[in-house]
Amino acid sequence: MDNTGKPAGERIHFGSLEVIEAKKREAAARLAAAAAASPAGTPPGTGTSTPSRGTTLDDLKIDDKYELTDNSKRARDQQMEILEMFERKKRARTLAVPTEDRKVREKLREMGEPVCLFGEDNMDRRARLRELMAKEAGTDGGDEKMASADEESGSDDDEEEEVYTPGTDSLLKARRAIAHFSLPRAAERVARQREENQIPVAVFKSVRAEEFEKLKSYTNYSSQFGDDRPLSQCTFSPDSNYLATGSVGGLCKIWSIPDSTLVHTLRGHTDKVGGIKWHPNAHISQDRGAVNLATGASDGIVNLWSLESDTPIKSLKGHENRVSRIAFHPMGRLLGSAAWDGTWRMWDIEAGTELITQRGHSREVYAIAFQCDGSLAATGGLDAIGRVWDLRTGRSALTMEGHVGDILGIDFSPNGYQIATGSADNSIRIWDLRTLRSIHSIPAHTNLVSDIKFYQGSPTEDDPQAKMHVDGEQARPSRSGLYLGSCSFDGTIKIWSADDWKLQKSLVGHTGKVTGLDISPNGRFLASSGFDRTFKLWAPEASDY
Repeated sequence: MDNTGKPAGERIHFGSLEVIEAKKREAAARLAAAAAASPAGTPPGTGTSTPSRGTTLDDLKIDDKYELTDNSKRARDQQMEILEMFERKKRARTLAVPTEDRKVREKLREMGEPVCLFGEDNMDRRARLRELMAKEAGTDGGDEKMASADEESGSDDDEEEEVYTPGTDSLLKARRAIAHFSLPRAAERVARQREENQIPVAVFKSVRAEEFEKLKSYTNYSSQFGDDRPLSQCTFSPDSNYLATGSVGGLCKIWSIPDSTLVHTLRGHTDKVGGIKWHPNAHISQDRGAVNLATGASDGIVNLWSLESDTPIKSLKGHENRVSRIAFHPMGRLLGSAAWDGTWRMWDIEAGTELITQRGHSREVYAIAFQCDGSLAATGGLDAIGRVWDLRTGRSALTMEGHVGDILGIDFSPNGYQIATGSADNSIRIWDLRTLRSIHSIPAHTNLVSDIKFYQGSPTEDDPQAKMHVDGEQARPSRSGLYLGSCSFDGTIKIWSADDWKLQKSLVGHTGKVTGLDISPNGRFLASSGFDRTFKLWAPEASDY
């Protein structure tokens, strides 16, 4: 023994736990041995000197007899409602809901629900059915019903991956005509772009700088009252010598350019004119007695006009709700219309018949445009979705998702592979058909973008603006597609470069919302229409037109 009373062979290192841990292990071993030797029914801590095991988690009792405060109860109920809502939405996404309105009505009748509610359209009715089916799937036995529905939908998907609507012979002929028309134009466009790629970059830069310098000098050229009611749209004729305007009151007027003199007043609509377009050959090669202008209005009618009468020569009826926008196919024989009945339609203006009713948007279809080749159509809807359609096959070629508000304007670039969309989220998005995605987003305005237009160039063969031309000994590229115009309910018109998408000029002059704009094919003017009942012409400050 040493002076401290410890065994001489045992060394204590201050700060070390080795001895303490060894003692603990020995005590645990003795407890385990004692517990194994005690009778099975003997409780711990009784009888012999067997030590108690202590309290484990299994021995603890849960006290669930407590009172929650009112705030805690409300918070718990809100949390349960939110969780139930997410579960219901999750179930709704997995349900197989009929797409045909007739089947939707039959299913609602089976469930004992109202077949139609006041102000409800077919899309709202289908959404209500999905909600009801999701609630039913959450009740007792709902999982089995949902599983059986999933199995049925899976078998249906295996059998029918795509849904086709039988077409008429006239539609088949139209699709063949579109293919014969578009393929040579596409080959010509690609060949022209390859030729322009051989032009030195310095020449491109000089042409670009020259054009943008002119855009930056744009100012108000003239202003004219177009109607007693606000103007909804305006569009230049292909020869740039006339401007057509449509009003909320249903009147359409044709004005001479640049003196803004009234030439014709067209009466045929009883409600707001939403779309107005010239025939691609109007005032160029189209006969004055033939169809030269088309308009669509909130009365659901598309009217076709000649230049010799103040009344329509044909009225195309079929839409079940207001027509928002229309567009001529480059071929000139076909016309597209977008409407609030959730469809866009294509018409044969020579026969005055409907060729196809195309569905694909979950809400109203608002905007429509055709590609310069004529092979594609683009539509934008109030579901914030844009779609590109192959007119030769009828298939949806691209779904443009990215906007968070209604798509109110859409246009193809003359290069054939870029699309611009303007939305109620105040932005413009640029989409590339080669990469099948959005390549740029422009925070364009402080209010919704009501319309957008690319500068398309002149359709005449002798116009140097339209195609690549030779100036002296140097080839110069076409100016078409160099810039993009947009207008907004914030009262401004803005011009953007179409390569880096930067703002070149902001035009202010309207005292109210700007509803439409167009760029003259010869590139001399930009026109805008607005709620202040005027249309305005904008041109370079030093112009002598």
